Amino acid sequence: MTKFRQLLGPLVAVLGAAAGPAFGAAPEIVVDEMRTQYQKIRVVKLAGGLERPWAVAFLPDGGYLVTERPGRLQLVRDGARTEIGGLPEITAIRQGGLLDVSLHPEFERSPWVYLSYAKGGEGGTALALGRGRLEGDRLAGFEEIFVQDRFSVPGRHYGSRIAWLPDGTLLLSIGDRGAEPARAQDLGDHAGKLLRLNADGSVPADNPFVGREGAQPEIWSLGHRNIQGLVVGPGADVIWATEHGPRGGDELNRIEPALNYGWPIVSRARQYGDESPYGEARRREGFEDPVYEFLPTLAPSGLALVTTDRFPAWRGNLLAGGLVAERIRRVVLEDGEVVHEEELLLGVVGRIRDVREGPEGLIYVLSDTADGGLYRIEPVD
Repeated sequence: MTKFRQLLGPLVAVLGAAAGPAFGAAPEIVVDEMRTQYQKIRVVKLAGGLERPWAVAFLPDGGYLVTERPGRLQLVRDGARTEIGGLPEITAIRQGGLLDVSLHPEFERSPWVYLSYAKGGEGGTALALGRGRLEGDRLAGFEEIFVQDRFSVPGRHYGSRIAWLPDGTLLLSIGDRGAEPARAQDLGDHAGKLLRLNADGSVPADNPFVGREGAQPEIWSLGHRNIQGLVVGPGADVIWATEHGPRGGDELNRIEPALNYGWPIVSRARQYGDESPYGEARRREGFEDPVYEFLPTLAPSGLALVTTDRFPAWRGNLLAGGLVAERIRRVVLEDGEVVHEEELLLGVVGRIRDVREGPEGLIYVLSDTADGGLYRIEPVD
């Protein structure tokens, strides 16, 4: 009987998956009409059965590329999933695995798909960035173009968001890696930094620390605990990032090159074991204050900037996803200052891992569960 189950198991899994909602099913309306402060919305589920989905990217033909943290890249089109081959070896451990996905800005001419992922090596894991050309259901010619300078344990705080600047360079966040927070202040260490790279992984000559003795030349900004929301405004006039604090201290930051955002010296968080402050001070000269502190805890992951008129009242707002909070925080800014907030989707899809504005101006959300889903927020007139 055991041998029979072993033989039958894969077939059952295939048939079960093929019958599931992610394979060829029409979009499912989760909430037909939800009233928010200024905009009625609808929530539609485009695909389910995704294991710990982490990020979504939009293909020109209307398909979606979705990463699953255990190490799979799925192409979702019309409710059906196709697993993409040609990926590198990925180490799925704790918070690590296959993480962000991003397309080259000129994808139709240069069909590179960029992936960030945990790579195993002596001493633990490091964050890596690689790219391959999407050809059918494979990433052809995949090449690793960047690896963090140090492999370490315990497998936390990879950061790992990718965002493109108009000059064709990309930003890549790396967390403090969870065990030695002081690494975020060391210019000789990639941990706890936002990096800027050329599209081929090389170092832009005008990075702020190029030529400084002992500094990693890829560094763009430092003093970050774990950036998991990253978005570049139109024209690169502003770079917004959301990052995790340990207990409280979840931050919205406006990123500028060469600046120090304080972690772990300056923090508004509290210690895990008691209510004593984390760090040496809440603010200090020479360190950048956050634009905003999310209270109560958001555990931010995924960040979108509303740029179109599909949601007229939200244009120019930030949409910050929350894992522990299981909601989106709509953040209204005036002259770089947060003047208003609204909670959206509270408990509707569960833990939110990614929030993106799609090419047609609609909002896409990934839920972070073992049976996660891809959702779309649509306006209701």
